Amino acid sequence: MDLHLLLDNLTNPALLFFFLGIIAVQLKSDLEIPANSSKFISLYLLFSIGFKGGQELAHSELNLEILWSLLFGIFLALLVPLYTFFILKKKFSIENAGAIAAAYGSVSAVTFVTAVSFLEIEHITFGGHMVAVMALMEAPSIIIGVLLMSVFAKSYKKGIKMGKIVHHALTNGSVLLILGSLVIGFLTSDAQARGIAPFTTDIFKGFLAVFLLDMGITSGKKLSTFLRKGGFATIFSIVAPIINGCAVAVASGLITDSIGNRFLFSILAASASYIAVPAAMRLAAPKANPSLYIPMALAITFPFNITLGMPIYLFIIQLT
Repeated sequence: MDLHLLLDNLTNPALLFFFLGIIAVQLKSDLEIPANSSKFISLYLLFSIGFKGGQELAHSELNLEILWSLLFGIFLALLVPLYTFFILKKKFSIENAGAIAAAYGSVSAVTFVTAVSFLEIEHITFGGHMVAVMALMEAPSIIIGVLLMSVFAKSYKKGIKMGKIVHHALTNGSVLLILGSLVIGFLTSDAQARGIAPFTTDIFKGFLAVFLLDMGITSGKKLSTFLRKGGFATIFSIVAPIINGCAVAVASGLITDSIGNRFLFSILAASASYIAVPAAMRLAAPKANPSLYIPMALAITFPFNITLGMPIYLFIIQLT
């Protein structure tokens, strides 16, 4: 692996702020980002990346590669929860296995945003349609997770309406915002886009740094307790992203020649949802333990992907 690439990533100011958040928790500091501010920043990041993706899509020629990319993303969102569920149910209850599988089949919008920033630092271009791919990968894995629980768990609540779960997944705030921003960016003219460029582009990295500081604080609070009781879960939280990310880094070459697009496919396959899936599982699987699957995604998989994962996936893509 290119050590310069790894060093560039580990010295990225946004990533260093993430580590600062973890250190602050370990030092028992009272440093925190107000909840309302954190929510605003997360909304801003989703809005910005969606809008810019729409602008890129408007300048792209709609072709078979874009169509295949969308289908490939949906395929990954169906495949990952299927195979991980049968591994997880050997160690966890059916409800927990289904919830964890859904989380790892779904995607992390924050990881995606961080990956986009990483590509910009390395001056690697990517297609605006990848934002749409990310948004489309949220719901299928949630549906598969719920279906697997309904098939294998005798105690599963049979009366729950699948339509309600699907509606909740599709209207989840992060999904709705990024899809809506994508459409708005697609419809906006270049002159109109330049008018709000200081907001959508110039301050993006600063907001990302503050948001990752908040993520570091949140991860640090969940990390110590989880590590004490989650041996297999910790191993899975690292091994699953490596397998998914590396496999897709190679397989995505069948869909596109773009290094940036292949890298984002890898990140999407390797990431795990800690926002959309927990919200859906609260309805679909109340017996699933959120103190298990949320720390797995947020405190283990997320830090791994944004530190070591991204350089590893890019290295594999550049080799193949």
